[in-house]
Amino acid sequence: MERESAVGLVDIPGGQVVLRDEGTKRSWEVEVAAFRLAAHTVTWDLYREVRGEGPVVDARPRTPVTDVSWREAVEFCNRLSRAAGLRPCYSGGDDVDGQDVVWDRDADGYRLPTEAEWEYACRAGTTGVRYGELAEIAWYRANSGGVVHEVGAKKPNAWGLHDMIGNVWEWCWDLYDPAVYGPYRVFRGGGAHDRTWGCRASSRRKSHPTFRIDDLGFRLARSR
Repeated sequence: MERESAVGLVDIPGGQVVLRDEGTKRSWEVEVAAFRLAAHTVTWDLYREVRGEGPVVDARPRTPVTDVSWREAVEFCNRLSRAAGLRPCYSGGDDVDGQDVVWDRDADGYRLPTEAEWEYACRAGTTGVRYGELAEIAWYRANSGGVVHEVGAKKPNAWGLHDMIGNVWEWCWDLYDPAVYGPYRVFRGGGAHDRTWGCRASSRRKSHPTFRIDDLGFRLARSR
C-alpha cells in the first residue's frame, strides 16, 4: 500500500472559526493557519499495516479504525511519520494521562488536528448546524443500522472531506478543559450510534486519553 495515497490529504486554506461550548455557553474565535487534513478517518487496513499487524479479521478493511485511545492515536501518528521519512510531531507518552506528550509544531510529520482545525475544516466555509443534509452526509442512528460503515460512502463537504459528521467520533489534540476535567481530550463529529443532536459541526465531547469505544477513531493532519 502506498501510504501517502492511503492517507489522502487535502489542502485546507487558512481562516477563522468560532468555537462554542454548549455546556458553558462560551464562544471563542480561533485563527487557523493553512494545513492538510485526511479526506477520511484512518481505516483498519492502514492502521494495521503501519503497526506491522496482519489483515483485519473482525472488521471490514475500509471501515474506520475504532476502539483506539488518544494515546494510541498519537503513537500511530509517530509510527506513520517515521515510516514516511518525516519528522515525528510528538515526544513523551509514558504518562498514563498523556500529560507528558509534547507537540513539536515545527515537525513535518503526521498529527491529530486541533479542535479548531477540525471544526474549521468540517464547516468548509459554511455557518449552519452542519455542512449538508444529515442523511446525505452522515451515518448516524437513523440510517446506520447500528454499525460503522466504510469511509467515503456519503457526500463530502465543499473541501472534499468525507464523514466529518457521523460514522465515528474523531480524537483531536486539545485538552477539553484542564481546570475542570484534567487530562481529558476532545473528540468531535458524532458517530453511527448518535441521534441528530450529536451530529453537528459544533458538537464537543471528551474523555480520558486511555478511553476506547466502538465509534471513536481519528483523522490525520499535517502542517504546511
